[in-house]
Formats: sequence, structure tokens, C-alpha cells
Amino acid sequence: MNDEVADYLPAVEKGLHLIPTQASSHAGQVDQLYYVLIAACAIILLVVVGMITWFGFRYRAGNEKADRSSRPSTRTENRVEIAVLAAMLGVFMVLFAWATTLYLNVYRGPEPAMTIDVVGKQWMWKVQHPDGTREINSLHVPADEVIQLRVTSQDVIHSFFVPAFRLKRDVVPGTEKMAWFEATEPGNYRLFCAEYCGSFHSRMLGKVVVMEKGDYQAWLTRQRSGGRLAAIGQQLFAAHGCSGCHKAQSGVRAPSLAGLYGRRVALEDGRVVMADDAYIRDSILQPKKQVVAGFEPLMPSFAGQLDEGDILPLIEYIKSLQPSGRNKEPVPMSQGVRP
Repeated sequence: MNDEVADYLPAVEKGLHLIPTQASSHAGQVDQLYYVLIAACAIILLVVVGMITWFGFRYRAGNEKADRSSRPSTRTENRVEIAVLAAMLGVFMVLFAWATTLYLNVYRGPEPAMTIDVVGKQWMWKVQHPDGTREINSLHVPADEVIQLRVTSQDVIHSFFVPAFRLKRDVVPGTEKMAWFEATEPGNYRLFCAEYCGSFHSRMLGKVVVMEKGDYQAWLTRQRSGGRLAAIGQQLFAAHGCSGCHKAQSGVRAPSLAGLYGRRVALEDGRVVMADDAYIRDSILQPKKQVVAGFEPLMPSFAGQLDEGDILPLIEYIKSLQPSGRNKEPVPMSQGVRP
């Protein structure tokens, strides 16, 4: 093992482990289902191999004690087959219901205490906390808090994988995936990319540092530099000329973005969509994909000019914009925001 890899393998996880450490609230539930499935497969394997062995020995050539002349009735055979199939169906339906319930619980998750943005890029993990604190290949979180991750990719398909949390999310460029976990044990845990993403895929390593709540707040205070995420988005909004078109006093016919997020937007093709994170991202990178009714598709694409690390703060800034005065209805967005 080289030193680069060893740096990401904390002492608690070094050595040979058949099963990774259980360090999240749902890790034990995932392992229980895994053990039951292994046990069910082992039982079936033993029964099948045992019957093959017994029948092979019992009816081997030259065994005079084997009675090959009499056969049970067809009716008896049917009853046995139906009983076996019914028993197997019942067992596997129970396993299916159990696995489905666990799968939905793991993907839906409870109400999070915070949402952290994670961007996969060849070959690193870029992390951004709600206050704007950024990390590379490290994710610091408090213990016993529900953490939601908003994971996306900047270039190719990656897969965010923390074995100790039983957490894995495949990430496709241009989409967002939500994941959550509640770490139960302070310590350092391995973070991998579990999808081949290029020549240096094996070096896309990281660590999740779980800290006590007080220690996490102290760490966050030491790291804080550059304001909250929305404030960073506001700086990008101004730096890329967005305010030149989308401010109320602008002479360009572009709508105000105040109060847009979470509203329904009518499109030129007759569809109505929700102005959510995906809609705003598409409006920045693919402005002609969803042209708003009543506006011309004049806005240029910012693909290649802004990466995912820039788009996430812009989305947070647009979320924070509120309509002024009594008029709470936002003006429809003209085929996207113009950053």
C-alpha cells in the first residue's frame, strides 16, 4: 500500500475486514438484510447439493437395494411441488417486502439538519457546506445529526461510496442526486468513487470526518471564510453580468428572479414546470431547453464558463430572492436565469 492511499485509511479501518465498520444509523439494518439473504442462499445451496448427493448415492448403478420399479402417484407429486413452490414464494415475498421498505427508507430519509453539496470531478470530491466552507476529498460532519448530501458530477459518471455508512449514489453529469446519513460514531471513514471514471479512478479517494457537535462547530468557525453559500452566489451573479439583465432597473427585457424558486412556470410549448434546482441548472447551461411563454430565447448558454461549484451557490442565491412589495407573484423566467 503506498503512502497516498494509506493517508485515507484511518487506524480504525486499517487491516482486513470482511464487513466494514457500522457507523451510520441504518448500517445495521442493511447488514441484517444482507445476512438473512446469505443465510437463505446457503440453505437453498445445502438442500440442493444434499439432495443431489443423496439421490446420486441412493440410485447409483449397481445398487440392488434401490427400488426403481414403484413411483408415487402424479397427484402426490403435484401436491409436493405446489407446497414447495408456495413456501419459497412466501419466503421470498417477505424478503422482497423487507428489502423494498429498507430501500425506500434509505433513499427518502428523515428531515435533514443541513444540506451539503458534493461535486465529483476527475479525480476529486469537492465539498461545500451551507455557510460556504469548502473542502477537497474531505467531508466534515457532526455526529448524531441527519446530513443530506446534494451530489452531482462536473464531467463523467462518478459514484459516491462510503462503506461504513452503507451509502452509495451513482452521479450522472447534469443531474442531482440526494443522499442522507446519520453518523453514529466519531472517527474517520473512507470515501471512494465506486464507478470507473478514467485513468486515475483508483486515486479518487477521500475521507468523511465525523466529529462531536461542539468540535464540528469549532472546526467550522476556524474554516469559515467567504460568507454563506448564498452570498457567494450573489458575488457570482454580479461578476457574470446577471444583474445587468435580471435586475428591476435593467433596460433588457428579462424577468425578475425574485420569488421564482418553487413556483410553476408556463413554457412556450404549453407545458408547465416547477422552478426547482434542476430547472435553474438547465436554465443556466441549456437556456433553450425550456423557453418560458412570452419571451424570446435570447439568453446564451453558460456551459463551460461555470462549473458545478459555481452553479450551486447561484441556485442558493436565487432561492433567497424574495419579491418586494405586495406583489408576491414572480415574473416568469425567460428561458432561464442569466448568470
